[in-house]
Amino acid sequence: MTLINIRNLGVTLGNPLFSKLNLVVNAGDRIGLVAANGRGKSTLLACITGALEPSDGEITKARGLTVGHVAQNVPPALFDTPFYDAVLQALPADQAESESWRVDVVLESLDVPEAMRGRPMKQLSGGWQRLAMLARTWVSEPDVLLLDEPTNHLDLEKIAQLEGWLNALPRDVPVILSSHDRAFLDATTNRTLFLRPEQSPVFALPYTRARAALDEADASEARRYERDMKVAEQLRKQAAKLNNIGINSGSDLLVVKTKQLKQRAEKLEDAAKPAHLERSAGAIRLANRGTHAKVLVTLEDAAVTTPDGTLLFKTGRQFICQGDRIVLLGLNGAGKSRLVSMLKQAIERPETARDSIKATPSLVLGYGDQALADLADTDTPIGTIIRRFDVGDQRARGLLAGAGMTIDMQAKQIGQLSGGQKARLGMLVLRLTEPNFYLLDEPTNHLDIEGQEALESELMAHEASCLLVSHDRSFVRAVGNRFWLIERKRLLEVESPEGFFASVGG
Repeated sequence: MTLINIRNLGVTLGNPLFSKLNLVVNAGDRIGLVAANGRGKSTLLACITGALEPSDGEITKARGLTVGHVAQNVPPALFDTPFYDAVLQALPADQAESESWRVDVVLESLDVPEAMRGRPMKQLSGGWQRLAMLARTWVSEPDVLLLDEPTNHLDLEKIAQLEGWLNALPRDVPVILSSHDRAFLDATTNRTLFLRPEQSPVFALPYTRARAALDEADASEARRYERDMKVAEQLRKQAAKLNNIGINSGSDLLVVKTKQLKQRAEKLEDAAKPAHLERSAGAIRLANRGTHAKVLVTLEDAAVTTPDGTLLFKTGRQFICQGDRIVLLGLNGAGKSRLVSMLKQAIERPETARDSIKATPSLVLGYGDQALADLADTDTPIGTIIRRFDVGDQRARGLLAGAGMTIDMQAKQIGQLSGGQKARLGMLVLRLTEPNFYLLDEPTNHLDIEGQEALESELMAHEASCLLVSHDRSFVRAVGNRFWLIERKRLLEVESPEGFFASVGG
């Protein structure tokens, strides 16, 4: 049954975000919406809700259809409202009085602990705020659910919980979700729409299989274009030859034939469409300075504690060696970020480090944290690069342009940049540091799929030595060659991350 019909939809904001978009949304569809940062995913969702008027085309909905759109952020008006009340207020006034049980049902389905329900929204973690916004939308039981980047700020447990929740929804409720989490898309969708400026292909497949089909279609399109352009070139050469013979012999027939060949060439050239080329949001490149040391860091049963001294776990005797790409696994609160900050301190300020953590003196650290705290919101990208690195104004501008930053953007305060733009600036800073060891805490948090794949390629191509923490299963599987798991207050080496993923439902 068709619930939403999108015909020839287009939105132009300076450049076309998408055009001639056709999509039919049926009962039971789980549609993954895929595009680079800033390429129209949120815009399309806003068009479906009716919050935004498209430039072209139309959207028709089944009579009486209700659309639930989960906002990315908590509205400031709700900051002081307790979790439970924020969900209750989303019900119409008459229902809120007589059917408050609906709130309990939704909060139970999302496994919200009793203690959490009375907390003001501003005191919740980013992950719980996300789930609170989902509960607010779902409590009124809309016919269609729209989710914009639902896994942002969620740890692996909550991502697995959200996957389970979505897959347990009534089968006839369509869900349209935009995400950069490839494993999440694979687990929750059965159709994939790749949003593009000219033509947006749709495949009746989850992300990974749809991406393979798209790559094949793009390659076929590229081959067809090359073939057509080659034929057109041959026709033009034939026409030029015949033209010369016709002029020399005075043959009207050859002149007509020449004209026909030229017309055929023009027709082919006009009809030939170059294959889609993704406009890059900016290159991500890394450097690896190299070091002669085989062992980079030695851990001698280091105790990892909370700031007040409570033991989280002990490391046992561990070595980080050149070429290791170690992924640190563990539940939220197990102490992953604490170990990362202890390693950072041991490398940057060896004189203050404890005896249980020793870093080789030749280590040059490349550090990236999930909050991008290394970048000052009040500084500008151009100011950051010029002050930190001896590259000069012109080269700094060239480097920033290569990372996807226009001249206007380079002079903006970093606080005004999007998460994706900040992440690319952070990666440029990392590269210019020329490290030989990377410590990365949630490096893919703000990167789109193109950025994640570029970072994966760079880490592999440079055989970079690194220790990283990530909730992105696709990234972990692609990059890691060693896996450390924090379990029962010990740090254990495991063969692969799959056991841990399975244990949290991922």
